[in-house]
Amino acid sequence: MSLPVPEAGLVISYAYLWQADFARGLEDGTKDRPCAIVLTAVDADGDTIVTVVPVTHAPPRDADTAVEIPLPTKRRLGLDAERSWIVVNEVNRFVWPGPDLRPVSRAEPDRFAYGPLPPALLKQVRVRLAACAAAQRLARVQRTE
Repeated sequence: MSLPVPEAGLVISYAYLWQADFARGLEDGTKDRPCAIVLTAVDADGDTIVTVVPVTHAPPRDADTAVEIPLPTKRRLGLDAERSWIVVNEVNRFVWPGPDLRPVSRAEPDRFAYGPLPPALLKQVRVRLAACAAAQRLARVQRTE
């Protein structure tokens, strides 16, 4: 199995745990979904810490809390043709690769990434994420190892 190098902008398949589910006591995500890596860092132990934001088909209630993925980008990543948004008001953080990294499909059990976001889209995601954090509207879920 060859794992991708975790880099900002890479869209991976991940069992994302929504903050609302975490608050209800759940420890595991209920669905594997595309998630975009927005930040990587190396901690004092030498572990790579990855921060991801989820992709969803659910339209945002507040336009400032999500960024729509353009259809050409969805096609290039191999995602479906339905409208999708990258949620920027909550994140999961975990030690790479962690137990919740998933294959993108059963047909490709050794492939864990869809591909990278375009730099301009990643920048837009990061700007909105930073705005949510500055406004204290960013929920963080630290995942178990």
